[in-house]
Amino acid sequence: MYLATTDAVATAAERGRARRTRGRVTGPVLALGAVSLVTDISSEMVAAVLPLYFVLGLGLSPLAFGFLDGLYNGATAVVRLLGGYAADRGGRHKLVAGSGYLLSALSRLGLLLAGGATAGIGAAIAADRLGKGVRTAPRDALISLSSPPDGLGRAFGVHRAMDTTGALLGPLAAFALLWITADAYDAVFVVSFCFGLFGVLLLVAFVPGRTALPAPPAPATGRPRKALTLLRVPAFRRVCAAAALLGAATVGDAFLYLLLQRRLDFAESWFPLLPLGTAAVYLLLAVPAGRLADRVGRRVPFLAGHGALLAAYVLLLLPTGGRPLLVGVLLALGVFYATTDGVLMALATPCLPAERRASGMAVLQTGQALSRLVAAAGFGAAWTLWGVGAALACAVLALSVAGAGAAVLLRPTERPPAAGQPQERPAAEPSAPTKPPEGIA
Repeated sequence: MYLATTDAVATAAERGRARRTRGRVTGPVLALGAVSLVTDISSEMVAAVLPLYFVLGLGLSPLAFGFLDGLYNGATAVVRLLGGYAADRGGRHKLVAGSGYLLSALSRLGLLLAGGATAGIGAAIAADRLGKGVRTAPRDALISLSSPPDGLGRAFGVHRAMDTTGALLGPLAAFALLWITADAYDAVFVVSFCFGLFGVLLLVAFVPGRTALPAPPAPATGRPRKALTLLRVPAFRRVCAAAALLGAATVGDAFLYLLLQRRLDFAESWFPLLPLGTAAVYLLLAVPAGRLADRVGRRVPFLAGHGALLAAYVLLLLPTGGRPLLVGVLLALGVFYATTDGVLMALATPCLPAERRASGMAVLQTGQALSRLVAAAGFGAAWTLWGVGAALACAVLALSVAGAGAAVLLRPTERPPAAGQPQERPAAEPSAPTKPPEGIA
């Protein structure tokens, strides 16, 4: 009788705690969001002025600029797997993520010291991208390990919203500095370094280390140990395949912004504001999209987001013009990022064991990044060979086919837990193996 009463009281207390914490985001997630916000101000300050600095300030040729731009956007895919593997060894997620943030901050000083030397600039850019590649998977693993299973979409949504706030403030701060200092690019690099270093200090001071995180279970016999062997888990393999398939049909933002400029024929000085429009929509919708993903299942917003991207392609293909075209494309791109970026990480998290979380996310992010590089190259080749209209028609067809394939790959095999329903408690015996779920919510 006493035991039954005690169990009932404990169950009621547990449900009460669940009700009190529902809808909240944990402290580590907010701290990581603050780190990303400050770091993105630093990164986007540099990214916003690099084209002007390279072409106008240093007088680089288009060929040299194209090489550096490709290095800036493609170097992260090489080191993501290494970052994830290093973070999972002994649960050193904070240490590895902090190393990546510090490397990116120091790269600003590299730009300052490089002067006009192309080799020095390339090394500084490579260091920044290496830092981003190293930190991304451990950071997302920390978010997932610090969040309840039924609040993953909300947690990633809040983090992405804070991250995007930095992406909005960074270019504004950079151009304000250039205006105040009469195009003194060195001032931008110095202020960017200070913001980057401040982000590292925030990480050290407010993000808990491995002792504050829930201890991961001991690896069970036969569980995948290496990063790529995680693809043996059927649910995770389907998520990776769907992300890579859709990524291979995702045209880069730069192409879409360039097409907008060509169609609307506005002054080139307004071109840098186009990403800010997309980021503003992303900022407004990231948290609602995460909450929706937790309620209805994460596959639904993820697939719907690619439907929004398809709508952007169609708008550019149709003879639409003026403000409707501009607003429609920027709105569709913002919806696409809000419903796919963090939601994809929340979708993959239940498929991964806690002790291999960073490695799994690195595999997923690397596959998606490489497939998007293929998509960008393919679209550029189609544009060159057949013209803009044919290239856009191919993009519409490719994304439609990829969306149908991803819908089949991400078919749900079990229902997501209803709102307020307690999650299944882990087995009490430490030796009992826990198998990653086969279903995709």
